[in-house]
Amino acid sequence: MRAKIVAGNWKMNKTATETNDLLTELISKIPSNTSTEVIVAPTFVNLSAAVRQLAATSIQVAAQNMHQAENGAFTGEISAAMLKSVGVTTVILGHSERRAIFHETDAVIAYKVDTALQHDMRVIFCFGEELKDRQNNQHFSVVENQLRDGLFQLKNEHWEHIVLAYEPVWAIGTGETASPEQAQEMHEFIRETVRKTYGNDIADQVAILYGGSVKPDNAKEIFSKPDVDGGLIGGAALKADDFLAIVTAI
Repeated sequence: MRAKIVAGNWKMNKTATETNDLLTELISKIPSNTSTEVIVAPTFVNLSAAVRQLAATSIQVAAQNMHQAENGAFTGEISAAMLKSVGVTTVILGHSERRAIFHETDAVIAYKVDTALQHDMRVIFCFGEELKDRQNNQHFSVVENQLRDGLFQLKNEHWEHIVLAYEPVWAIGTGETASPEQAQEMHEFIRETVRKTYGNDIADQVAILYGGSVKPDNAKEIFSKPDVDGGLIGGAALKADDFLAIVTAI
């Protein structure tokens, strides 16, 4: 059975005090016996404290990004070894904001994926089309190319450390959301694309999350689709009650 996952990407939000307060609230509200894997991704400066605060819980901590180099003259960057040294073993890579704002290419993201796996980290790999791609009926080819160029260099055994996160760029932070049918259509296509290269076992086991304006009032319907295995949550992850409602919607 595929893992059910809800991951909260906090982006550039929450001070140290606010992080502590939100985590305290999540600890008190999220059932400890939930079968859904719950992940939070605070900012770099709050990762270490979050790991300590959540140590006795089932809630896991992820980083929002990392650099592909092991070390060196990369001012402001964070390496895989640094993340692991504070207890973080999951990293989000390829987020649309990293691609668009910071101009990360598929080649750079593939390099980051390789580095993370060399450090035995788990990768939440993000990808998805822009509005113009969907309007031009190119959304399937864009997604296929991002998967191929970012992940298809991997060996079969690496896929146990990969979580896929489909995020239609036009639905991130816009209030727009792919319909449950659109989400299922793309998730099914993603799974079949993986199947063509890596076979049934990997395609059937890899978790595919949906990211794009998931909220408490639409999560249950989106998550009910057979190829949607959870969500990568942005704004709604910053409010404990909203995040709880999404976690329990699976």
